[in-house]
Amino acid sequence: MKKNDDQKSRRVFLKLGGAALASAAVPLMLVSAPASAATNAAMRSALKYQDKPLAEKSCASCLQFVPGASAKGPGTCKVMPGDTEISPQGYCTAWTKKP
Repeated sequence: MKKNDDQKSRRVFLKLGGAALASAAVPLMLVSAPASAATNAAMRSALKYQDKPLAEKSCASCLQFVPGASAKGPGTCKVMPGDTEISPQGYCTAWTKKP
């Protein structure tokens, strides 16, 4: 009989532990979601990034640019790690024409 009691208490412990973990993870996910947009200020400054094109040179026509979810929305850049707010209309000194 003691074996059954041990199994039941173990199950209860695991259920409560799982519920506690899930309830702790939900606020963390909510807090981290808005923080997903980020800029790399040091790289932007070093590469003289600007949110407007220089003549025909824009991020949308650059080899380093990785488009976002939409054509007009922000994307990323291979040269600026961690920066998720690169404008397709932006420009920096690392601009390289797409082939």
